[in-house]
Amino acid sequence: MDFGLNFFPVFAPEKKTATDYYREVIDLSALADRLGFEHVQTVEHYGSPYGGYSPDPVTLLAAVAARTERIRITTGAVIPAFTHPLKLAGKLAMLDNLSGGRLDAGFGRGFLPDEFDWFGIPMSESRRRFTEGIEACRRLWSEENVKWEGEFHSFGPVTLLPRPVQRPHPPIFVASASSPESCAAAGTAGHHLQVVPSIVSHGTLLDMLAAYRKAWADAGRSLADARIQIKYTCYLSDDRAQALAWGEKFENNYVDLMSGAIASWAATQSDAYQGYEKLIEKVQQYDFAKSLRDNKVLAGTPAQVAEQLRAIQGAYGDDLTVSLHLNAGYLPHRDAARAVELFAAEVAPGF
Repeated sequence: MDFGLNFFPVFAPEKKTATDYYREVIDLSALADRLGFEHVQTVEHYGSPYGGYSPDPVTLLAAVAARTERIRITTGAVIPAFTHPLKLAGKLAMLDNLSGGRLDAGFGRGFLPDEFDWFGIPMSESRRRFTEGIEACRRLWSEENVKWEGEFHSFGPVTLLPRPVQRPHPPIFVASASSPESCAAAGTAGHHLQVVPSIVSHGTLLDMLAAYRKAWADAGRSLADARIQIKYTCYLSDDRAQALAWGEKFENNYVDLMSGAIASWAATQSDAYQGYEKLIEKVQQYDFAKSLRDNKVLAGTPAQVAEQLRAIQGAYGDDLTVSLHLNAGYLPHRDAARAVELFAAEVAPGF
């Protein structure tokens, strides 16, 4: 089991400036690089305190790449629906070069109605744009004189510059929210997987991972080559009471700000997002204590978090890379840095 850092800015601007947040992310990434973490990653969101400090993960990760030497640089994830594939492939190829071939390219569909409205993109097109965007990027990275005739974009023939360092292309990850079918499609295509267990039931996640692994193997690939990133928020301290207090505070902060970001689902229905109109109700029913018992959030001392991770490993497999959000909300930077150090010294060695 490997471990990385996940950065998801969820806080109001009055709690922390963008300048301070970016500096802290870069500093924590450099620390994680020195301490042997496997990757750092960040998201793409717009226009609200729910992720809005990260409208372009490539820009922030380029700064991280300049301050690190070994750690993988991961988009978790970019949204193809919002960017022309020629531009997206080029930006990611630049990041692969700037990092010396350390890019893991994660792609997601997006799920916030307001973001699709702001870009003038119908949500009904999101899956098709997602699929087309990934394939266009893959071809631009791995082929020359690409002529693309898709449903949404037509271009070429063109040879992308710069060429990516990693050949035939950087590893491709796809983010799946709750669908075993999308996980199976990723496995069939040979893409790696990013999942978030906090938003699905234990049974659904088991089905998703089983579908992915079966499809990967059925396509004639070795399961040893499949990579699965699973994302958890983690509150870590020498003092269990302090870790739980942070968890209660910043998980509720997350719920409050996510509720604002998804409010438009109250008036939105989409066949491409079955059940998402109930998302507001599900989010508002969040219970930190229950999530902790169910190992959907990690919190406590190093020994207690290690125990949770052993349970996760037993439930979902030892082929996972765990992506940890260790600076959730507006947690002070010194406490986030201490959590990174504690995890590296007292949790990771047990795995």
